Amino acid sequence: MKNFRKQSSHVLPGFGLSMGITLFFISFLLILPLCALFIHNSHITWQEFWRIASDERVKSALSLSFFSAIIAATINLVVGMLVAWVLVRYRFRGRKMLDSLVDFPFALPTAVTGITLTSLYDKEGLLGGFLQKLGIEVVQTQLGIVLALVFIGFPFVVRSIQPILNDMNKEMEEAAKSLGANNRQFFWRVVLPTILPAALTGFSLALARGVGEYGSIIFIAGNFPYVSEIAPLLIAIRVDEEAGYESAGVIALLMMALSFLLLLVGNLLQRWTRLYSK
Repeated sequence: MKNFRKQSSHVLPGFGLSMGITLFFISFLLILPLCALFIHNSHITWQEFWRIASDERVKSALSLSFFSAIIAATINLVVGMLVAWVLVRYRFRGRKMLDSLVDFPFALPTAVTGITLTSLYDKEGLLGGFLQKLGIEVVQTQLGIVLALVFIGFPFVVRSIQPILNDMNKEMEEAAKSLGANNRQFFWRVVLPTILPAALTGFSLALARGVGEYGSIIFIAGNFPYVSEIAPLLIAIRVDEEAGYESAGVIALLMMALSFLLLLVGNLLQRWTRLYSK
């Protein structure tokens, strides 16, 4: 019996081989490209680095990318929790079809997403003409960028929360209601603490995807400097310019540092919410 347990406890290869493969792929796919970026920019002096980083066009592009991604991820956090709740707790005709459509942004090429949204919200489009009459401009504005990021980041939040809601014990709801808790108290005291770590995970994934998004934005943004030019596009522009690799590398380092900081904050919030929920 001991030999059987010892053999069946390791379905995959042993620790040494598994760890070796893991470290190889992490080093090759993650650490090596990051190190290459640092090495590529190692010859830049601090004065030159600060000159590029403090450029108004660079600051405008970075702020537009990050703030738009934060706004879109926040919208997805709120709406995604509602959609996940509806898909898990209610049974209605077309629920499976609606559940399948949640993953549609994963399968749709980002360039197709950008062209579709642009044609929809353009002044000649189905919704763009109506919104323009109300004084709302979408194409070539930050609003259009946020809409594109909401579209591509929406599935992350829904798919992060759904398994938690599926595993939630319905006896907890019955016990809470038997103790006199209404629906609002049940949500704030039982549901939200349970799904909050998963919701923050989805928020972080949507945020990370939005910060580096390129294909779905360039069509609807219009790409005007200081107005609707995102940081990934500015990197591509600087690479195409003569002697622009240094500037592109500095912008890439800034994006990497800011992205790491946001993910670190998100992970700390997830850890805190898990400890709080216990």
